[in-house]
Amino acid sequence: MNKRWVVRDNPDHDDVRNLAAALNIDTILSTLLIHRGIKTFEDARLFFRPDSRHLHDPFLMAGMEQAVLRIEGAMAAGEKILIYGDYDVDGTTAVSLVYSFFNKYYDKLDYYIPDRYLEGYGISAKGIDYAADNNFTLIIALDCGIKSVDKVAYGSTRGIDFIICDHHLPGDELPAAVAILDPKQAHCEYPYKELSGCCIGFKLIQAYAEKNDIPFSEIECYLDLVAISIACDIVHITGENRVLAHLGLQKINNDPCMGVKMLMEVAGRGKHYTISDVVFLLGPRINAAGRIDHARHAVELLINTGLEAAAEKSELINTHNTERKGHDLQITEEALAMIEADDELITRKSTVVFNEQWNKGVIGIVASRLTEKYYRPTIVLTRSNGHVAGSARSVAGFDLYEALCGCSDLLIQFGGHRYAAGLTMHPENLPAFINRFEEVVSATIKPEQLIQQIQIDAELRLSQLDAKFFRVLKQFAPFGPENMAPVFLSKNVYVCGVPNIVGQNHVKMTVMQDDSAMFDCIAFGHGEYVPKMANGARFDMCYTIEENVWKERRTIQLNVKGIRFSEQRLAD
Repeated sequence: MNKRWVVRDNPDHDDVRNLAAALNIDTILSTLLIHRGIKTFEDARLFFRPDSRHLHDPFLMAGMEQAVLRIEGAMAAGEKILIYGDYDVDGTTAVSLVYSFFNKYYDKLDYYIPDRYLEGYGISAKGIDYAADNNFTLIIALDCGIKSVDKVAYGSTRGIDFIICDHHLPGDELPAAVAILDPKQAHCEYPYKELSGCCIGFKLIQAYAEKNDIPFSEIECYLDLVAISIACDIVHITGENRVLAHLGLQKINNDPCMGVKMLMEVAGRGKHYTISDVVFLLGPRINAAGRIDHARHAVELLINTGLEAAAEKSELINTHNTERKGHDLQITEEALAMIEADDELITRKSTVVFNEQWNKGVIGIVASRLTEKYYRPTIVLTRSNGHVAGSARSVAGFDLYEALCGCSDLLIQFGGHRYAAGLTMHPENLPAFINRFEEVVSATIKPEQLIQQIQIDAELRLSQLDAKFFRVLKQFAPFGPENMAPVFLSKNVYVCGVPNIVGQNHVKMTVMQDDSAMFDCIAFGHGEYVPKMANGARFDMCYTIEENVWKERRTIQLNVKGIRFSEQRLAD
């Protein structure tokens, strides 16, 4: 797939030079900092030295005082408390964190995760009935509930109060809960708005701990779960999230809880985890519990402190993940064949595919894979509980949620954000929905949004990439949305020795640029360029810089995102 190379504009030269001088760093690095809104020495100090002292006061969050008071009242009165959360990684880590913390101080509580297939996302009537039938009078809902107006009202008729801990956008009407913790509420003045659902749970236990003179050490032990939620829910890694992710990665790599430790072992990596490793090694395994069986298994793993039980549960979850991969591969192949066989589907600006036999638990993954392949807004649908249900994914710059709003009269319900969403409709509305969605996308998407873009942060001469440069660059991590690993452009480079194809179509090679040192590179999916590179042709490449760890040996590796030879450069 051809990709657009877009180089970011340089900030003001004097700002770049002054910051570089203040920090004694290369101007390329000061440029990267200014791109991130860091313009002073103090800004840089906070950025490079994230610390728990930088966390915001949890009581700045609207509803926090009421939430803590209600929990204290429930404990004093001996009420039963149910910790309720969504079945994805964010929800299960949130439930594991809040349950584990309060279970240290109170024994009349339990947790509940809705069944992905029987109950669907969010607070369910079945969950409320379970709570009422088992004499729970307070539900703490995590990573869901902000739009559950009717369910909270139903809970009230059954004698149940709610504390809502959510991070999704509220609707026009808020649920009648005892307390709502969501920084995205219109009246909430909490300084940071992009927390994950698990982060909201962490702020709740932080507030309870502060009010009850519990030391911070009693809650920092849960930061590995917080980092997993931040990584896997693809929230911004800026501000408070970046502090929490930094501290959480330290916990993962040095002293993870037993459940996370066992999960790391079955994933085949014991340490040196980055945010990307969490996303690709831990997240899919935690998610697989709910996709293949029930997400309760994930919570049982993450709250377990016993070695034998945690090891057994991690093996079960790993088996579920292997099964999930099989479903994922099969459905992806079937969906690709469906698209390739239909001339109309090939030429559309959106992709909507449906098969009533597909496993609902993996269609979100399939939607992501189809988006990577065709690079256009994509929806994968299947049959679920008599309805047609699906997952949607978007491309950079296109607001998927707004597009679904344009089809809302054809949907039973939908929810999500700019780049990912879920939806449900009556089966008879499917043909009209397919056409409407294509009409909305065609009318609103820009031509350039249908071409994948590589955003390049700065041009770099390989001779500038020395030990000090890399040492400073590593401190930009953890990387993620709004703080992505910088992409550099180096021109007129060439291969030293022989480039090798590895795997299916990947290239391992060593490159130089004029009098620079040699750098090892990995270029995924670029095997077609090997003959020209082997013949000594020079080329431009864009790449990220990473540390490759092999048997405790650490080396710099360039992860190549794009390659262009001179004729391609002229054509563009």
